[in-house]
Amino acid sequence: MATVLFALFLLFAAINISYFLAFFNFSGAATSEAKPVTFPVSVIVCAKNEAENLQNFLPSILEQDYPDFEVIVINDASADHTLDIIEEFQQLDPRIKIVNVVNNEAFWANKKYALTLGIKKAQNEHLIFTDADCAPQSIHWLRHMASGFSGEKSIVLGYGGYFQYKKSFINKLIRFETLLTAIQYFSYAKLGNPYMGVGRNLAYTSSQFYKMNGFASHLQVRSGDDDLFVNEAATNNNVVLCDHQESITRSVPKTSLSGWFRQKRRHASVAKFYKSRHKFLLGLFYASRLLFWVLLIILLVFKLYWPFTLGVLGLTLIIEGIVYFQSAKKLDEKDVIWIFPILEPFLILAQLGIFIANIISKPSHWK
Repeated sequence: MATVLFALFLLFAAINISYFLAFFNFSGAATSEAKPVTFPVSVIVCAKNEAENLQNFLPSILEQDYPDFEVIVINDASADHTLDIIEEFQQLDPRIKIVNVVNNEAFWANKKYALTLGIKKAQNEHLIFTDADCAPQSIHWLRHMASGFSGEKSIVLGYGGYFQYKKSFINKLIRFETLLTAIQYFSYAKLGNPYMGVGRNLAYTSSQFYKMNGFASHLQVRSGDDDLFVNEAATNNNVVLCDHQESITRSVPKTSLSGWFRQKRRHASVAKFYKSRHKFLLGLFYASRLLFWVLLIILLVFKLYWPFTLGVLGLTLIIEGIVYFQSAKKLDEKDVIWIFPILEPFLILAQLGIFIANIISKPSHWK
């Protein structure tokens, strides 16, 4: 039995290491650079009960160093003063266009319906998306994202991180999970197999949107306006990455484990609608990590092949650490890396809890 357990441990360690070796394709690659572009773009921001966040973050979009852009702000049936705030900004800056969505029984709480109305309002072919609780990390965000469009490239994947709260373990866990997710979707795209993007920092052309009939194929799914669209529309030829630090957006993170848990339940619920090959690859990656740690604990507790077990653990952590460090350096998340051996098992347990919770009951809508 001991030999079988150790053999399984080696198998899952090998699978895990293989994934991280593949991730070198992103972590070790050169960072994207902005090219000189001047074509007009439309920034689309969907807001539901985001009055305070719009006051705080909309100015950082309006201050972008880009020659020609409009900002479509969608009030998605908000119950607070969101619409009033947008109208105040519009009086100060005519680049702001308002889409006011009223409650519709057929599309209740469906962000995709609101986004579709915003896309129809946009006057420009090139669309750049972010959320109302997001702020670009630099005034050159639009320039970097827009420069990704060229030739066949109709989808631009950016990095949407979270603001750093010092002395907060939950904040580090959230940002570590966000970093790992980005490593995966950037690496898959680099390897010619793109599967998702994040709506906090995403761009595509209106032609691409209408070519896919918008969100029609998954309109009944409450979430997934970003990753399900990319999963369906993205190919090896039409996707480009934008990973320069000046292209990053930062969002307001959850401050409690329960709040983050509910958010991730909603995000994870759409993965079952991914293409089969993506579900297999993502499932295998998670399973290999979970079983690696489970078997590691068993082998160490019962002192089975423990010198070799520790050696395999060390090799695994070294390879993972290099990928994490390179990626964190590119995406400006270096402070979470020093405790990744602690964060990783916590994250695996949290993801297991999310998976079980989603089997038991459905998560709530987008906001």
